[in-house]
Amino acid sequence: MVGDPVGHSLSPAMHNAAIAALGLDAAYLALRTSRDAFPALARALVAAGGGLNVTIPYKRAAADLLDRPSDAVRRTGACNTLWADGAALAGDNTDVAAVRGAAAALLADRGPRRALLLGSGGSARAVAVASADAWPGAEIAVVSRDAARAAEFAAWAEKHGVGCRVWGAEDQGPVDLVVNATPLGLAPGDPLPLAADRLGRLAPAAVLDLVYARGETALVRAARERGIAAADGRGVLVAQGAAAFERWFGVAAPLEVMRAAVEDALRP
Repeated sequence: MVGDPVGHSLSPAMHNAAIAALGLDAAYLALRTSRDAFPALARALVAAGGGLNVTIPYKRAAADLLDRPSDAVRRTGACNTLWADGAALAGDNTDVAAVRGAAAALLADRGPRRALLLGSGGSARAVAVASADAWPGAEIAVVSRDAARAAEFAAWAEKHGVGCRVWGAEDQGPVDLVVNATPLGLAPGDPLPLAADRLGRLAPAAVLDLVYARGETALVRAARERGIAAADGRGVLVAQGAAAFERWFGVAAPLEVMRAAVEDALRP
């Protein structure tokens, strides 16, 4: 796995547990790298026979490296899983299906009419495409610390058939689903990605936080205190990781082993 930061990631524990369970001759490592060094490192790792996960902030850069992008990569412009396909560099965005499944489980078969999306990076693109696939006609409102990036994201989404606009200061809701696709929550002192009082006013049916943390994230706890169905990113982590594992090794991923490794690591 390559990104910056990587120290928080449970992907090594999850994948190494799966590798051990199946007796495979492999190891999964987390490598922190700079933006300038990322392309050469990614190509070298795959050329050496490895598979690769990409995390923040390089998912969009990874898509630009591919010779054979999957449909999910073409639609999102972001890639989180790379492997060699002969002499070609292939890639997929396994986040899309993972997010779709996690959101659907929270909404209990009720699709959102309006979703509030916090963030505008590669993970946010997966959320937008997953929402458009699962709930045609749903509207996504995007929030970013950078107004220009929010506008760019909304324009990208509309171009790709996703109903999206920038969330304005005057917007009060209600919304059906809130998704945090920012890194806020990784560090113990991070502020909430959405203020608790504002979360209460929006009164969404569900909150999905793509960040995961020991004892769950502060955003998930704040949502549950208000009677809102909520989940952190552990389920998404396992689902997208299992899909990547199957791409690399060509065998069914041991889901229960992977899930147990993540739950053990996140137990308070």
